[in-house]
Amino acid sequence: MSTKAEAAAQLIYPANVQANAFLINVKFLSACFAGAASGILGLENWLGFALFLASTFITSLSIFTINCGGRPAKYLPGGLLELVNPGQDNVFTFILVWTLFYGMSCTRRIEWKTSRD
Repeated sequence: MSTKAEAAAQLIYPANVQANAFLINVKFLSACFAGAASGILGLENWLGFALFLASTFITSLSIFTINCGGRPAKYLPGGLLELVNPGQDNVFTFILVWTLFYGMSCTRRIEWKTSRD
């Protein structure tokens, strides 16, 4: 007889786990690109976070329509709430990339401005 843990492990289908990992990667890359765009554009304070929220919403909407076929509860345990949730790691990634690109673009602006004078 199999134990309860073995029975639960048999319910995990590797192809579905791989597909869910793909969704996590898409959300991660979306946070990276949003952070880079916010930094390059020189957005500060709430405007940068607004861009992050907009990119999270657009990414979630794309996954909702393309990958989930309009039924996220069928594919994700948390349903729509799980799909829209950006995740703590993605927020920190966004802030890290945002500050990196903001610092690089501000440095370039200062160098360009001083070379013109």
